[in-house]
Amino acid sequence: MDMAIYSTGDRVQVAQKNPVAKTYIGVVSKDSTSKVLMLRLDNGYSLGVKLGKGMSINVIGKQELKKSVKVNAKQDKNMPKISIVSTGGTISSSIDYKTGAVSPITKPEELLAKIPELTKIVYVTNVAQPFAVFSEDMGPKEWQKLAKEVASELNKGNEGVIVTHGTDTLHYTAAALSFMLTNLSKPVAVVGGQRSSDRGSFDGALNLICGAHFAKSNVAEVAVVMHGTTEDNFCLVNRGTKVRKLHSSRRDAFRPVNEMPIGRMWKDGTFEVLNKDYKKRSTGKVIADVDFESKVALLKFYPGADPDLLKYFVKKGYKGIIIEAAGLGQVATNPIDKNKSWLPAIKEATKKKVFIGFTSQAIYGRVDPFVYSNARLLKEAGAVFLEDMLSETALVKLGWVLAHSKNHTEAEDLMLRNIAGEISHKIEPRGFLY
Repeated sequence: MDMAIYSTGDRVQVAQKNPVAKTYIGVVSKDSTSKVLMLRLDNGYSLGVKLGKGMSINVIGKQELKKSVKVNAKQDKNMPKISIVSTGGTISSSIDYKTGAVSPITKPEELLAKIPELTKIVYVTNVAQPFAVFSEDMGPKEWQKLAKEVASELNKGNEGVIVTHGTDTLHYTAAALSFMLTNLSKPVAVVGGQRSSDRGSFDGALNLICGAHFAKSNVAEVAVVMHGTTEDNFCLVNRGTKVRKLHSSRRDAFRPVNEMPIGRMWKDGTFEVLNKDYKKRSTGKVIADVDFESKVALLKFYPGADPDLLKYFVKKGYKGIIIEAAGLGQVATNPIDKNKSWLPAIKEATKKKVFIGFTSQAIYGRVDPFVYSNARLLKEAGAVFLEDMLSETALVKLGWVLAHSKNHTEAEDLMLRNIAGEISHKIEPRGFLY
């Protein structure tokens, strides 16, 4: 196929006959090669079309390179001052259809050009970007850098901070910041976008607007501030340790687990408090306590799972393992095939001072070692049942705890201590499937 007939940025119609007759219309991306034509479709998604015989490509439109426009963003310095810390992701990026490139927003003026409503809410003092990665490429080192950056921005006199983040692992980062930002006296809103900024269904604008309102609120906690429904009406403010992404693509994917949201934040700034149990704004320097033990793992039990999975992590020198167990906290202890019992492996792990914590794969509810006899055996073997803590939160907390404890007893005490609202001693019934 002769690529000379089209170029990056052209709008083309592609018709293929084999194996099935299909027609596609889209903009040619810079990622196209001599073998694969990459198109940006009108719905915002990308599509790769394998080039070959029986295919025709017609240019139906030319798209000129958009020139950068100087933005005269007038901010009111009398508005509450906040800072934005960007880590990457679609919410804090601009898309150039001519080149197919996605570039990060690094200046307040660029962000305000996209969402001018922010100028009526806050004064954005800075857009910092300590790194730019996909959320699945995030890990403890990035959490540590981010916590330091957020603490620095808060201690510069800003009323609050918005953290923009890719959505896939956003709840891990929210949990990490909840533990690492000690003496937190101001709000930190963690926001993302399920839809890219070039789509009509872009959700990042409302999320940022709600995040800005939250950043000047009286809530001194890390919270995920994202769409509360599929409509553009309000956002949910969910505690950073009690929230989970429960849908891969819906705009209201982030939901509270085992508690009510802190509240609903409406576009006009109306804050409807639903859960009064939150830490209030105060004074004092925010400390980034970022020590973290990275040799921790999250292991999911399943029927027939081989305990060699656990033994592998122990052999590799892991210091702690969260096991997402069945129901109230069960793994195989007395199967017909005795080699599939996890009891000996857990005993051996705890004997070697490896922390073993249990959460429930049911997501809602809590684990309990005193209902079934098998669970009591696991507790006697040294497994620690972690109340109603989310598995992802437990993993992050364990890494932080192991870096702040001298021995197994101290680690167990810290894991069962409610540090950042991660444990609900009384589960709110209204929080189920909220």
